[in-house]
Order: sequence, then C-alpha cells, then structure tokens
Amino acid sequence: MILTENTRKLHGYLARFSETGILNQIGGKSVSARDGRTFENRSPVDESFICNVAQGNAADIDTAAAAAKSAFPAWRDIAATERKNILHRIADGIEARAEEIALCECWDTGQALRFMSKAALRGAANFRFFADKALSARDGQTLPSPTLINMTTRLPIGPVGVITPWNTPFMLSTWKIAPALAAGCTVVHKPAEFSPLTARILMEIAEESGLPPGVWNLVNGLGEDAGKALTEHPDIRAIAFVGESKTGSMIMKQGADTLKRVHFELGGKNPVIVFEDADLDRALDAAIFMIFSLNGERCTSSSRLLVQETIADDFLAKMVSRINAIKVGHPLDPTTEIGPLIHKTHFDKVCSYFDIAKQDGATIAAGGHAIDQPGYYVRPTLFTAASNDMRIAQEEIFGPVLTSITFADEAEALRIANDTPYGLTAYVWTNDITRALRITNELEAGMIWVNSANVRHLPTPFGGVKASGIGRDGGDWSFDFYMEQKHIGIATGNDKIPRLGA
Repeated sequence: MILTENTRKLHGYLARFSETGILNQIGGKSVSARDGRTFENRSPVDESFICNVAQGNAADIDTAAAAAKSAFPAWRDIAATERKNILHRIADGIEARAEEIALCECWDTGQALRFMSKAALRGAANFRFFADKALSARDGQTLPSPTLINMTTRLPIGPVGVITPWNTPFMLSTWKIAPALAAGCTVVHKPAEFSPLTARILMEIAEESGLPPGVWNLVNGLGEDAGKALTEHPDIRAIAFVGESKTGSMIMKQGADTLKRVHFELGGKNPVIVFEDADLDRALDAAIFMIFSLNGERCTSSSRLLVQETIADDFLAKMVSRINAIKVGHPLDPTTEIGPLIHKTHFDKVCSYFDIAKQDGATIAAGGHAIDQPGYYVRPTLFTAASNDMRIAQEEIFGPVLTSITFADEAEALRIANDTPYGLTAYVWTNDITRALRITNELEAGMIWVNSANVRHLPTPFGGVKASGIGRDGGDWSFDFYMEQKHIGIATGNDKIPRLGA
C-alpha cells in the first residue's frame, strides 16, 4: 500500500520532467544546450524512460562561466548577513520539498527510500551550518611583530566549478555548493549525467530563495565534454570534485595549464578492523551497515573486513546469516534495504567481481549473483578466505560486496589495513583504549572511527590521504579551499629601512 502511494506521488513529481525535460540554468534562465542536443535519463529500477536532459558542451560551460564571473563581484561584496539569510531560505526550501527530493532521488539512483528520506534533511542541515559560518568566513588573525601590525583576512577565490557524483547526488551537491556560496564564490555545477533530477530541483530552490542570477549555474552534460571544459576553463578558479580516483587524476592534468586549485573526495577501500575484545554484536551491526547501506555505493563504505582469527568463524557465520536476510527490492518500498545499482555499466562491473573472486581463490560465502528481474539488482555479497593481494581486496568495487580477511595480531591488522593505494576512512573495534590510540596513530586514513560507524559531525574535517583525495571539507576547512588568505603589514615606525644609493 505504501509502495503504491509512493509510486503515485513520484509520477506526479516526474510529470513536468517528462514533458519539458531537464534544462540547464545559466544566468538565472532555463536554457537548452546551445547545439540543442539531449541525452536520455532512465531509471535503474526498471530501465524505464524518465526524461531527456540538455547535453551541455564547451559552449554552454563558457556561457555559464561568464555568468558566474559577471555575478561574482556583487555576491562577494554582499553583506554576510544577507548571504546567511539566503542560504537559510534555501534550507527552508529543501525541507519543504523533502518528499519530492527523496522520491526522485530513489527513482533516479536506485537508492532505498529508508536512506534517501533523510538525504534531503541532511542537505538542509549542510546549508544551515554554512549559512551561519558565512558571518565569519572573512575573519582573520592579528599577528603583531616588533616592527609591524600584521593582519590576515580571507577573500573568496572567485568562480568555482563543482562536479558531483551519481551516488547520493543531492546531499553531496549541498555539501560542496553550500560552503562555496557561504564563502562568497559563484558556482558552475556539473552534476553526474546518470542522476540529474535532484540537481535541477536544488537549483530551483536556490533561485526561488532569492539567490541572484548567475551566482549558481547548472550545466548538464557528459564528463568528457562538459566536465572537461569546466576543468580547463580559464575563468574557473577552482574545481571541487567527488568521484573516482582515476577521474581526479585526469582533472588535475586538465586544470594544470590554468593553475587551477583542486579539491578531491575520491575512492576508498576502507578497512573495518574487529579485534577479539570488541563488542562483537555492535561491530557486526556496524560492519554490515557500512557496506550494505546505500547499495554499497559510497566512498566511505567498509569494504574490507579485517577480523581477528580467534573469533573469525563465529563472527563470519553470524554475518552470513544477516546478509542472507537483507531485503533487496523496489527502492520506494520503505522495507527495502538494498535497491538496484545505478546503471548497467556499473552493474556489469560489480558482477564481474564474482568471477574474479573465484579466479583468485576466494570463497563466496553469501550472495555472489545478480537477481533475474528488470533493473540492476544484485544480492549483497560476502567473500571469505581472501588475502589482501587479491583484486577483490585492492580494487574499489563500489557495490554491496564485502571482502573478509583474517589477521593474527595488531601488527598484522595494521599491515593489511595500510596495504592499499587508498586512505579515506577506517573503522576500529576494540575495548582496549591504548590499542585504539596506537592503531589510529598508525592507520593511513584521513578519517577513523573507533567503536562506531560513520557518524558525520559537520565542524570536523572530511577527506582522505593517498589516492583517496586532496583537501578537507567541513567546518572552517571548507573555507581554506574556497578562499584566499591575504596578509597586510602596517609599520609601527620601530624599524629602520636600509638606504640604498644615498
């Protein structure tokens, strides 16, 4: 009954998109791509057609960059209190359209409603947090010396490009765009082509909230065309990107000629380390949640389970039982825990690891197969009897797939955990606080949670090391990227300036 009602509401929300398609938004105007091209957007739920989407290219990016550049001086100089008020109104608008955002995101991405129903509220929270931070964005320091009164201040860097992914696209768009606007930057946003619906809704909310035309521009298109043009454009001063590590490397190369600043949140092969002295029931809950929620399509998923060999048999047996009970189904059904994967290309990639695991000598203890029905559904999967040199332990699968590896002691756990190109997150389960301090000090990861799942606290830094990223989001760290530091030294008269040529 609830599924039927949610489906009815969804079709009401989608009706306008199916009629008009999704247009770009540049300088406050809804426009088609300059050359009139479009691409189809289809749902991973049943492969049905959703709408056509404007396929922007370099010409559209050039127009959007010009709009952002033109709007920048006024937005930079607007009173911080007014900027704060506008961002709070955007948060209000998100909350008012939360149901629409959640249902459209489910249909566009395959994510389960039980998680997407919270995504809109998290997006509103992001805007409220950075709205309040806008008041202190330009704050600096006083650093006096014997001869100078030294002051620092911060200024917004200018127009920036934001490229967001197809996994939880709404929340991640707010996470990147809200601090850029709070800092005083203008934005050109290029959302992932596989999930354009909620980016358009968010853009509408922003302009209805009083955001001046051109401050935020939306250009849909393909990464190799619109995305590349954005990263190379001389008027775009910085690129904030969430996505694959390989794509991040390409963006660095593309932005090099214009000396563009980059901020990357990239891939991960994150370990969850379970010691024999841990609260094993809580550790089991967390390990399952962090890999199988959001369809496993999350950069912070705990995709490698490192479990101490003394408890491995019992722990893994309980895990198999729990995994086999996970409900895979229609994302608009509130009881569904895993929906379909985002699109066929990604579905094929995830499914390829079932054979790779067997070829490398691992055991499929649960799942390991697709579900024979329309859409891109796979069973949640557990690989056991694995070693860390296997491809299933080294490569980011980005799906509901967990690789389990046993370890003998703390030293081996640490060696295995760090033996990967990635370093985004890690999770440690132990009741020995000294061990927790030792191992968190040695783990090569940008974020570590002890006896916890991934619980975000907005003032804290978010980001990875090694191939998992460059820079940090959250709190004042976001302003480090979107703003330039300026130093001003005023002489006190206590110094002597050397005289040349006197």
